[in-house]
Amino acid sequence: MTVLDAATETRIDSAATRLIAAAATRTPCPPVRDLLGDTDVDAAYQVQRRVADTRVEAGARVVGAKIGLTAAAVQAQFGVFQPDFGVLLDDMVFAHAQPLPRSHFLQPRAEGEIAFVLGRGIEVPGATVADVLRATEFVLPAIEIVDSRIADWDLTITDTVADNASSGAVVLGTTPFPLLGKDLSQVGMTLERDGEPVSFGAGHACLGSPVAAVAWLARELVRRGQPLREGDVVMSGALGPVVPIGGPGRFRLALDGLGEVEAVIEEERA
Repeated sequence: MTVLDAATETRIDSAATRLIAAAATRTPCPPVRDLLGDTDVDAAYQVQRRVADTRVEAGARVVGAKIGLTAAAVQAQFGVFQPDFGVLLDDMVFAHAQPLPRSHFLQPRAEGEIAFVLGRGIEVPGATVADVLRATEFVLPAIEIVDSRIADWDLTITDTVADNASSGAVVLGTTPFPLLGKDLSQVGMTLERDGEPVSFGAGHACLGSPVAAVAWLARELVRRGQPLREGDVVMSGALGPVVPIGGPGRFRLALDGLGEVEAVIEEERA
């Protein structure tokens, strides 16, 4: 475990407190780079872990991980040009067509992805795509609702990492697909809002292939002492540009050969 000096501890605690308060009050906060700087990714992951630990202590359960900023189009949208990852908790996971209250989010956007469900953990250093393929039990079509506690999505890499890789929720399809014989780099994606196409993409936009993205994540997590486990759900990253959600609406993702999934955003009922 990394031993932190008192000044770094204070900065990390202050950043975590700011993000926790923003989530609790549903009020976006200023960026945390005034506390962390804009390059100290390790400190930002310490903040992320403390925020996640607070949620676990309140009753949430870690069920996997999410990869962010994998597609060049998304990196350009946010001005952050390297991938990152966050923690996936059980209270973030929804099923196909299950209503999501709009009030649950601050500044939500939708993106189409492929979710990996692991049949075994990946604990070896230097994990390869072969390790990922062996460990994957099946994949699912998935929509991620990305969100930011940082006001106006004003991000550097440390801001988004600290804020759990700008996570909100994930919506998983309910039909599993085995990977045997599938080239995920060639999977095409169409994301619609209320029947109108709003985003297009393909697997090769995700670090060359979603399999390569998950291998990157596996290496990073082993290096940080948090390896992927059997049963984990891994959101492998966007296949195309993210789309602002705004008000209520129905988002439908279609993946070539991997089925469909819908995210239904509703106003919260009284």
